[in-house]
Amino acid sequence: MQHFDVAVPEETISSVLIVDDHPLYSDALASALGGVFADCQVEKAGSLKAALALLESGFHPDLVMFDLVLPDVNGISGFISLRAHVPDIPILVISSMTSHVLVTSLMNEGAAGFLPKDTPANVIQTVLAEIAAGRKYVPKDYRQARPAETPEDLLENIHPKLAALTPQQQKVMKLICEGKPNKQIAYELDLAEATVKAHITALLRRLGVSNRTQAALMVEAAHAQALESVEEPEALSFLCR
Repeated sequence: MQHFDVAVPEETISSVLIVDDHPLYSDALASALGGVFADCQVEKAGSLKAALALLESGFHPDLVMFDLVLPDVNGISGFISLRAHVPDIPILVISSMTSHVLVTSLMNEGAAGFLPKDTPANVIQTVLAEIAAGRKYVPKDYRQARPAETPEDLLENIHPKLAALTPQQQKVMKLICEGKPNKQIAYELDLAEATVKAHITALLRRLGVSNRTQAALMVEAAHAQALESVEEPEALSFLCR
């Protein structure tokens, strides 16, 4: 198994943010936490927006427990956004989305660990202790890379032009897919608006299309084709991100 570096608390966890839109499940997680860490402060958020608001208000937990499917985000993009806001806080992902490709991508993006949502409470408690001790956790079934195509492989096979975009062009393309104007793209990527325009011109030329709408439609078509090509469609939710 690959080694993934991330800052994690040692020995104890005194505060946790649970990000999940199902109150009963959040309560169950809070109960599991109480069984491992006495007097642990637990805050809950039912959406990514609510979680970010809590963090921006000054709450700095030792750990975030994060569900990938929320009212305002779906898939790895929500994790990436949260990770960007709190790069120094370990994030344990607990989700019903359980494909090998997705789990590997999460760990590569800096997750402290991954658990399926149907994990028993006693196992969750063991995992929490592991993370508090500074270790990563991935279930045994996910520790060996399965011989299968990654989303990037699928994308390259389905549409080589999209796979050929540079990392910065891919970031711009993601925001185009979200309908963001150039000014907003420039703000989110911390670029000059002229630089964004240059990236868009270059990616349109590389894709062989004449405008942003055609580019977004190309991505949508490639994504739809990829969904038909694998047994784990949820793993491809981050093709345009």
